[in-house]
Amino acid sequence: MSTSGNTYRFRKMEGLGNDFVIFDAREHDLTLSDDAVRHIADRKRGVGCDQLIVMRGCQDADIFMEIRNADGSRVGACGNATRCVGRLMLDETGKEAVTIRTDAGLLGATRADTGISVNMGPARLAWSEIPLAEVQDTANIAFELDGLLNPVGVNMGNPHAVFFVDDAEAIDLKTLGPKIEHDVLFPERVNVSVAHVKDGIIRQRVWERGVGITDACGTGACAGLVAAARRGLTGRKATVMLDGGPLEIEWLEDGTVQMTGAATLAYTGEIVL
Repeated sequence: MSTSGNTYRFRKMEGLGNDFVIFDAREHDLTLSDDAVRHIADRKRGVGCDQLIVMRGCQDADIFMEIRNADGSRVGACGNATRCVGRLMLDETGKEAVTIRTDAGLLGATRADTGISVNMGPARLAWSEIPLAEVQDTANIAFELDGLLNPVGVNMGNPHAVFFVDDAEAIDLKTLGPKIEHDVLFPERVNVSVAHVKDGIIRQRVWERGVGITDACGTGACAGLVAAARRGLTGRKATVMLDGGPLEIEWLEDGTVQMTGAATLAYTGEIVL
């Protein structure tokens, strides 16, 4: 991976506009400080991305995927990045299915007609699993801020609060997102979604913790479908329409969530670290 001295190759990939800088550290180790991640993620001074991914060798899976947000923080799961890394490993190995180890658990990826399909693991629904700072009914959390109220809590490897509203487009998510993300009710911070359901399709916008408003959030889409099903607004399978495009989400009977969508290689490059 290291081409000369401190120059490193990377891939730039995206899933519905949620974009990633991906390093392969299997042959040459790579350790990045939070400052280095922020520099690489900066869209004016670095490469620019929502998340930075480091692929590492793994004994019990085809690959280990380390996930860092644009602010340098490490997170357990990222659905769109999992599809991108899944595509890379499917191409590399020639297998019909690959496994990806993350901080949140072991995930599987396969090819699908519309891109890459990934099982994102179980939807965790207990208040202590979100987590929340106090005991709550996670299907109807007692929380209100400027007209947003009673979200559904879902953990898909990272915490989500999904607010159902009359019109997701009308919500000032740029202002309300960071306030909710850092509220004391969410001790590990939280990803914030606003959504409405029309004609069986979930229209969802996402404020991603450590990133901001994002074109697409895979775990957010999974959380949105689970939240809508818990409220009786949809069945256990639906299209989630994000700013960047659609994801097909299904909450399987075993409690895990299947996500299918695009995973695109934009370009490859080199960066001096």
